[in-house]
Amino acid sequence: MPSAVPMRLVLASANEKKLVEIRALLKDLPVTVISLKQYPGIRGVEEDGTTFSENAVKKALDYAQQTGELTLAEDSGICCDALEGAPGIFSARFAGPEQNDERNNEKLLNILEKVPDNCRGAHYTSALALARPGTLIGVVEGHVYGAIIKKPAGKNGFGYDPLFYYPAFDATFGEVSAEMKNRVSHRAQAFKKFHSLLAGYLKSGRAESSC
Repeated sequence: MPSAVPMRLVLASANEKKLVEIRALLKDLPVTVISLKQYPGIRGVEEDGTTFSENAVKKALDYAQQTGELTLAEDSGICCDALEGAPGIFSARFAGPEQNDERNNEKLLNILEKVPDNCRGAHYTSALALARPGTLIGVVEGHVYGAIIKKPAGKNGFGYDPLFYYPAFDATFGEVSAEMKNRVSHRAQAFKKFHSLLAGYLKSGRAESSC
């Protein structure tokens, strides 16, 4: 019996590093993950929610409606204890309109410059929402806990990875391989739940389509 044709799954992001990471996390499911870059001229979605989950849900529903495809949206970021959870949902644009990873990291380090080591705890959060046009299928969250070091270490990963020290590795996420990070990261924790959500949907959806 021929294998099922992979279902298209739109990742509501144009971040190539995130696309590669998510393809690896879903490699055992019959989906082809594509990015928003394949939809030129698509309208952006304002991330005006107050939580990671709210933003992920809004993006998933909006982009699913625009593309007509099954859509995965994520909102993620880093939350610092000393900053009462900031940058939080503003992590990606922490340094303002002209932000990039380097500027975001630099701003965070400057703000935490005088914060002692025992007060530099932080955690990453990832919220994942799955939607098809007009319908939210589900939303899940994952977390990973560590601390912010005082200067960048490592060139792997993206975002705040060179600053995020993970005690079990005795290294930052920027210093370890993608395979190591993907075993423990906030995104990995969220994807353990998302994997079940998506697998259940694919099974039920294919069953329905075959009747």
